[in-house]
Amino acid sequence: MKDQPGSPRRFTGRHMWFILIAFFGTIFAVNFTMARFAIGTFGGTVVDNSYVASQQYNGWLDEARAQAKLGWQVTATRGADAHVFVTVTDADGAPLDNAKVSAIVRHPLGRSEPIDLAFARAEGGGYRSLARLPPGRWTLHLTIVQGDTRFAAVRDVR
Repeated sequence: MKDQPGSPRRFTGRHMWFILIAFFGTIFAVNFTMARFAIGTFGGTVVDNSYVASQQYNGWLDEARAQAKLGWQVTATRGADAHVFVTVTDADGAPLDNAKVSAIVRHPLGRSEPIDLAFARAEGGGYRSLARLPPGRWTLHLTIVQGDTRFAAVRDVR
């Protein structure tokens, strides 16, 4: 039976078929795209063996408490010349002298290999990286050693 001119069109099985294809096609395309982004940006595991890491957890807490008692404050900034500048102050706010500062620099998403950075004492009471940091956002895993005291800090720089 044919539609009469001026009358509304009938809803047929063909219309429903197109609606279902469009609906599920959209869901499939969005899911595929999101899964592709998730796989492409995941940098890897945080720890290789969570059981072994859990056995070290209390030791890590003890180290963190001892480190907090020191009262050291650490800041890291990236200069216009792409060098990283780290300032370390003690509990009284005085610059920390005679410390050895080093860092392992990682991309937050693991897109590049870690970079080892060495630091030298700079004017103004801080420490300046010997090498330049590539453009982008980076996570610095700093190690500061003064005498027998070891201090670890993680800072983001852009």
